[in-house]
Amino acid sequence: MDTDNNLEALLQSGFRYACSLTHQHAEAEDLVQEAWLKLTRRKQSERDQPWTKSLFFVTLRNLYIDRYRRNRLVVLEPLDESSARSGLRDIPGNEQEIAMDIQWLERSLSMLRVEEREAIYLHLVEGYTAAEVAELTERSRNTVLSLIQRGRKKLMNALHQDGATAPESKRCNSSSRQSE
Repeated sequence: MDTDNNLEALLQSGFRYACSLTHQHAEAEDLVQEAWLKLTRRKQSERDQPWTKSLFFVTLRNLYIDRYRRNRLVVLEPLDESSARSGLRDIPGNEQEIAMDIQWLERSLSMLRVEEREAIYLHLVEGYTAAEVAELTERSRNTVLSLIQRGRKKLMNALHQDGATAPESKRCNSSSRQSE
């Protein structure tokens, strides 16, 4: 029973990690399944060596990179801004603001490099320390700290640059910043 709970927790954590990489629910599910199958086949060929969470995360990341390289020649973007926002017209009041906040956040996160987004996700959302993120991603701790710092800086710059287009709840008050 404990093994089933550990397995379920590992798969859920892997799924959340894959979602942070892909930003798409279905693609994240595909990545988790493909990584799981790959590691299961590997485990059958190497009977005595168990695999760990870090190996699962590295496999997910490598599969994501492989897919990205394979698909980067095909760019699917709307031809104009109106087609991208047409779905927001039917959403009433507060829900529309939330939808715009989510769009703004997704746009801001998409400006980050995959490595930065990955480090920020594991550190802030999953709650791992920099040393744990370094172990999971097979990078040095200092590299992870640099990625987190650069990612946060890019997000803050996006917040300040998009001040006119950022949602009200995301805008910084310049007077409160000067008083700090």
